[in-house]
Parts: sequence; structure tokens; C-alpha cells
Amino acid sequence: LDIEVIAASSPQAKGRVERIHGIHQDRLVKKLRRKQSSNHEHANVYLAREYLPEHNRRFARAAAQPEDFHRRAPRAAELDGIFRLESERTISDDWVVRYDNRWFQLEGQGRYYAPAQGKVLVCEGRHGSLAIEYRGRALRWQEISAPIRPAVPEAKPVVERATKWCAKRKWVPPANHPWREAARRVMEKRASKGAMAPRPLLALPSAAP
Repeated sequence: LDIEVIAASSPQAKGRVERIHGIHQDRLVKKLRRKQSSNHEHANVYLAREYLPEHNRRFARAAAQPEDFHRRAPRAAELDGIFRLESERTISDDWVVRYDNRWFQLEGQGRYYAPAQGKVLVCEGRHGSLAIEYRGRALRWQEISAPIRPAVPEAKPVVERATKWCAKRKWVPPANHPWREAARRVMEKRASKGAMAPRPLLALPSAAP
């Protein structure tokens, strides 16, 4: 409705507001008692026909500017878009919105799509109508009984997985792998040490005396 609250910023303005409230709270209660008003319907009729016209006649003052700044009354369609409940919801990965234990599947919007995990507004009108909006734009949707869940693949038994893992060919490092190079250097070093070691002398048989 674009209603703006203008707060009283000065002590004088605050005093006028409090004074007018005090007048109504004191004077209206006494006059309703004199009229023997005991229900809302009778009190509303008295306010419209007697109390407010008499009060305005005594205390009304002419406006400083005679122009009428009232805006036109909103149309019925505009009021339906104002008086509604708005709830923020998150779009699932399969473009489903859940609201009030109901599921709504979003349809394709041409080249315009609301992203998954995006935030949308679910708007419920006073007559029960529903609308889903993303950044001020209405989205097309259809209600479904429940979202379609993707099929979960059947888990293989642990014994079968272990057998396949053991049946894999054992990995053999290539010839130029650092492990093989290190082992080759160790073997060469051992071979060189064996070649440099002195050979033991053979014992010759002694001659007979």
C-alpha cells in the first residue's frame, strides 16, 4: 500500500499526538457510556454519525495547502498482490519447491531459469491461490505428489569387491624407476668390493720326508 510512517520529531508534535489520544480515550469512553453502547456495531455507528462529525466541527483546521494529495485506490488485482503471505523457499537440485507439505515442480521458462539452490517466494493469496516468484518474476509450475528420487545403485558385497581388488595385476615399477636405479647402484657397489678383495692362498701339499 506504500504507507509511510512519519514519526513526530519535535516535543510539540509529540505533545499534540499524546493530547489527541488522551482526549479520545477520556471523552469517547464517557460518551459511549452515556449512549449505553455495549457492542462494536453500535459503537461504530455512533463514531461515524455523531462523534467524529462533532469532533471535526469543533477542532478541525484548514490545511495550509488546498491541493488534494490523496492517491487513487488500488484495484482488486493490486490488492490481491499486496494482502498475501510470502514465504521464502529453496529450489532443490531437481527444481522442486516444497511448501506446506506440498511439492511444486518448476517448469521450463524458455531461456530464463531459476537456478538450483536459489531462493524463491511462495505467495499465498487470501483466497488460497499460490504463486512462485523468482526476483519478482512469476514462474510456471505444476503440483506433484512427491519428487522423483534417482535410483540408488545396488551396493556390491564386500567379499566380491575384495576379490576383484586382489585379482588385479600387481604393479611392477619400470626399468627407469628410481627404486630400480637405487637397487642397481647397490648391486654394482657390492660387485666392485668383491672384485677388489684379495684371494686366499691355496695350501700346497708338503713333500714326504
